[in-house]
Amino acid sequence: MPNKVLMTGAAGYIASQMLPTFREQYETVLLDVKDTNRRGERIEGVQVADLIDPDRTKYAHHFEGVDAVVHLGHKGRAGDPLDHFFTEKNNVEMVYNILRTAYDAGVPRVAIASSNHAADWYEHTLIHERKMEMLEPYRLPLSDNFYGWAKASYEHMGFLFACGAMGFSDDSGREQHTGGLANTTRKMGVVYVRIGAPRDIEVDNYDNDRSWYKRDLGAYISPRDITQLFERAIEAPNIENEHGVPWQVVYGISNNTRAFWSLSNAREVLGYEPQDDSEVKYAADIQRFLMGDGTTGGGRVGGGSG
Repeated sequence: MPNKVLMTGAAGYIASQMLPTFREQYETVLLDVKDTNRRGERIEGVQVADLIDPDRTKYAHHFEGVDAVVHLGHKGRAGDPLDHFFTEKNNVEMVYNILRTAYDAGVPRVAIASSNHAADWYEHTLIHERKMEMLEPYRLPLSDNFYGWAKASYEHMGFLFACGAMGFSDDSGREQHTGGLANTTRKMGVVYVRIGAPRDIEVDNYDNDRSWYKRDLGAYISPRDITQLFERAIEAPNIENEHGVPWQVVYGISNNTRAFWSLSNAREVLGYEPQDDSEVKYAADIQRFLMGDGTTGGGRVGGGSG
């Protein structure tokens, strides 16, 4: 079990759900680009660091002696979706800096907030059309937006560090192994959590869109479940896949009746035991919104009228 845990994005929304438990269980190192939350409230213990900065010497000292890293930091995007590439490129660079600095410091385990959007093409194109029932986390990640592209890039990048060696090619295309990471056999464990909907599901926010409401019932994750999942991501003793690579991609949802993403490896490898089910938590709203006169609650997703 880790004793000292570094958390990035520690003043953010996801961190706010996890920090009370993490402060109780671990010695924490908390980093963010500011030490206040979205309401302007100061978060105790947060140290300011720009993890996009390519000069890793400015923040490498924070990683020394750390047993695990939980990366929740993310740079927000705005403007034309076709220009989101540039912001998301910064986020990919930040993940590299996190992984590289953790690797250089000898950190054994890193857990990173990915997103269901890493593979949301399947949801948009197949699941909502009821051409696919359940999406497994190891299907090729395909997204139809730059946010999801960045998350998929995170996941692949972590695989390189989990392998413990990287192959490079020269101009002839022949594989070359250079110094540093390529010459070591150390494998750093990396877990990616594809977070679903980590927020309250309030009927009034859906503007009578029952299809999207049902979708979020399937994607919901409660604060205690997301906290448990990240705990298991950094505490599970063996996260090797079937090929011996300590790398896992898991979906971050509760034990939802309407789930359409698989929790198979989160349960089997990490030992995740989600406690909540949106169907139970929001039963009264579901009865009123999906089962009332002129509606039908049939199906997990899709079906705009019910």
